[in-house]
Amino acid sequence: MDQDQVEILKRALKREKNARKAAEKILEEKSRELYFTSQKLENLLDEKSSELQGVFENIVDAYVVMDLNGKILKFNEAATKLFGYDIDRDDVRVAKLIYKDDFQYAEECFKNLLSKGFFKDFETRVYTKSKEVKWVHINGSIVFDKNNKPVAAQGIVRDITEERASEEKLIESESRLATLVLNLESGIILEDENRNIVLTNTKFCELFKINAQPSDLYGMDCASASEKNKVLFKNPEAFIQRMHAIDKAKEIVIGDELEMVDGTILERNYMPINIGEKSKGFLWTFTDVTLKRTYRKRLEAQKQKYYSIIANMHLGLVEVNNDDEILMINQSFSEMSGYQEEELLGKRGGEIFPVEGGSELIEIENKKRQKGESNSYELKVKTKQGDIRYWLISGAPNFNLNGDVVGSIGVHLDITELKELELQKEKLLGKLEKSNDELQEYAHIVSHDLKSPLRSIDALVSWLKEDNKGKLDDMSLKNFELIEATLEKMEQLITDVLDYSSVGTERTETEDVDLDKLLKDLTTILYIPEHININTLHPLPIIKGDAIKLQQLFQNLISNAVKFIDKEKGLITIDVEDLKSHYKFSIQDNGIGIEKQFHDKIFKIFHALNKSKDSTGIGLSIVKKIVDLHEGQIWLESQLTVGTTFYFTLKK
Repeated sequence: MDQDQVEILKRALKREKNARKAAEKILEEKSRELYFTSQKLENLLDEKSSELQGVFENIVDAYVVMDLNGKILKFNEAATKLFGYDIDRDDVRVAKLIYKDDFQYAEECFKNLLSKGFFKDFETRVYTKSKEVKWVHINGSIVFDKNNKPVAAQGIVRDITEERASEEKLIESESRLATLVLNLESGIILEDENRNIVLTNTKFCELFKINAQPSDLYGMDCASASEKNKVLFKNPEAFIQRMHAIDKAKEIVIGDELEMVDGTILERNYMPINIGEKSKGFLWTFTDVTLKRTYRKRLEAQKQKYYSIIANMHLGLVEVNNDDEILMINQSFSEMSGYQEEELLGKRGGEIFPVEGGSELIEIENKKRQKGESNSYELKVKTKQGDIRYWLISGAPNFNLNGDVVGSIGVHLDITELKELELQKEKLLGKLEKSNDELQEYAHIVSHDLKSPLRSIDALVSWLKEDNKGKLDDMSLKNFELIEATLEKMEQLITDVLDYSSVGTERTETEDVDLDKLLKDLTTILYIPEHININTLHPLPIIKGDAIKLQQLFQNLISNAVKFIDKEKGLITIDVEDLKSHYKFSIQDNGIGIEKQFHDKIFKIFHALNKSKDSTGIGLSIVKKIVDLHEGQIWLESQLTVGTTFYFTLKK
């Protein structure tokens, strides 16, 4: 309920009260008239009833006459309508009409009636014939006979049910409004037309450091209170001068800022209250906006910070609307494209820069932005100077406060040099692939050509030994054996060189390789002396890789361990550990060990620590290449006379 409605209701209530007073006056006048008339009439009640019928027949309110025992003697037409009884047929008593909860109160009022001769403004609830409950207002008086003896009572009864309901609603509304005002997060103060406080709340007392209840301030002069509180503000005189200026102008003020001594910032609003052309008071509100202003300043600082970053970063920034019309670019994009901002604003970016089908690509990307999607793509463009460049664009949708897509923002990186390097890399990779193919082919040819004369020499040696059987002395036979051993080592060397050159050059598909099964198969075909045991601590996993090369990897390491075990009881222990992206393997032996200075050298080609006839110095080099091929690493730990452990990782 607003202020105007409250005023209208109050005026209506006032009119009702005036009407009630008029009725009461009539009742008093008629009571006196009845008193003097009763002294002249012998049969008072009959004559009085006849006279009263004429007096009250036009009264809007109900008129009731009863005897002193509470029996109803007369109803006028309004009373009949109010209570629903026909007095000529119904036996009606006052006790029957009074609402049960109000009976005691009514009884007290009638005692006062008998003792004083009248009562005024008695309000109670009554029952109608249909048991409907109504609120009524009663003014009553005693009727006397000629001897001034009370013989009856009369009263005017007004139905105030609707009025009472309106008052209750008004009270409820005022109560709710008062509760709301008291608990507002803004401090309020309501002045009357004389600038006296008629309403305030707890928040106002808190903001102005007033150690009192809001009700304690009612009736105080607001101007005097302001003078006392001015010391709370950084500029006290300016606070008072501004308040006087607002009060003098009597115009709405919104958003005045006041800074207090303790750093609190208040927002002050002022609203004059007028009914018609008449001033009825003034409403002031004060809100603590310290946090809001702090956030606003921080936001402004952040905005300036990021604007500076955007303006000076080496990435081109472009903002477009949903129609691909350019709304903003930064300096870096201007330098990248050759265009000034004023040349591009309002233009469609997809029609200016792209070449070779780029416009269609931009149209597709803009549709993605309107769906809320973000991604990156490459675009071939032409600058204002006509240069062909390559841009990497990261685009994201731009949203308004309601969450609707209103365009997109793209970050542009010139990758022309990278693109040229990529093209050069592709050309080099093509050449390298061709060279590798030619080298592989050459290695096979050389291997064949080198092995042929070796086999011929071996055959000639065999023929010489056969032709001169029994004729050669021990020294000659020993020399022939050295020649055969050298030829065998030479052939093994050629085979190992071919294997080394082949690792990583053959195009093989990766597959799931069960290393546990591979190891079991391998131990059945390798020569393992009886005094050497191979022990696997945990089952080996299944990995993606080249089965043949992985077999070659384990075969070389196990064979190497067997070759260099010098103990009566040899032991080779194989284990695996599960890492995040790789498996870590270990192959441990109790052999002769390797000096630390050679730990890195043994993985280099043609570097053999033991100059045995069957060692070419290539085996561990092949192992390292296979590990590299499977994106792993290999290293070792060793102690002389104790043994060696080779560790290597393979990608899952």
